[in-house]
Amino acid sequence: MATVNFSVPEAIKQSFNETFKDQNKSAIIAELMREAVERAQRRQRHVTAIDRILERRQHAPCLSEDEFRSIREDGRP
Repeated sequence: MATVNFSVPEAIKQSFNETFKDQNKSAIIAELMREAVERAQRRQRHVTAIDRILERRQHAPCLSEDEFRSIREDGRP
């Protein structure tokens, strides 16, 4: 198991200690770090997906409004 040292404002430390006074603080910190990593990875996947969509749009055929409406209506019963 690794040890991590970092500084936080005193008010945050006090609030954390009061909130989690009877719990395993190391486990809580580890879970919060895991959630932060997952959130950052999800955000990066989101950005990458948007970039791919925008890239594909640059190569998509351009349709006039009339062409688009015609295609849309042709597929309707």
